[in-house]
Amino acid sequence: MSDQAPSRLERRKARTRAALLGAARTFIAEGRLNAPILEITQAADVGMGSFYNHFASKDELFQAAVEDALATYGEALDRLSGDLDDPAATFAQSFRLTGRLHRRHPELSRVLLHHGLSLTGPIKGLAPRARNAIECGIEQGRFQIGDPELALVIAVGAALSLAQFLHDRPDRDDATAADQIAEDLLRTFGIAADEAKELAHLPLPDLDELDVTG
Repeated sequence: MSDQAPSRLERRKARTRAALLGAARTFIAEGRLNAPILEITQAADVGMGSFYNHFASKDELFQAAVEDALATYGEALDRLSGDLDDPAATFAQSFRLTGRLHRRHPELSRVLLHHGLSLTGPIKGLAPRARNAIECGIEQGRFQIGDPELALVIAVGAALSLAQFLHDRPDRDDATAADQIAEDLLRTFGIAADEAKELAHLPLPDLDELDVTG
């Protein structure tokens, strides 16, 4: 038996929630974290009552917006990395794709920057995937790492620093920068220099498939 189609009310509630999340992502990207709820609901074109049908507070909305954005992007990375069985290749590809995110999807990039420090916690999205690649790399003998948590800190720090660098330096090529840092990270994690260079310059999936619209 097929699942019952969503009712008109359920569809309307889903549209309202999506509008609030989209408005929140814009406010986060612009650094407007102190904006009043009324301003957010006006940007989303929904009523104040509708806001409280979905979220108890502005902080809850912002947290949901960050998690939703990161989860959507993480799922896109999963689709593009599904055929890779080498954790080093998975790590390199994900890092290189993320480096190309900042010019293609600047709003999501700024969400990452404004909430970057939370990426090492339990929040959904990028950190769990990077952690999994690092831990698998250790288990398979691909990475020579003493502490996977500190390795994750290094990777997240590099990703966030690259994002800020690319925003500050529009003259720099995003692909070249991302590939070089991916290569350097692989070497830091114990991959031989020649192989690290090869992994950091393998062909990438079609970037148009990196759908972050949800």
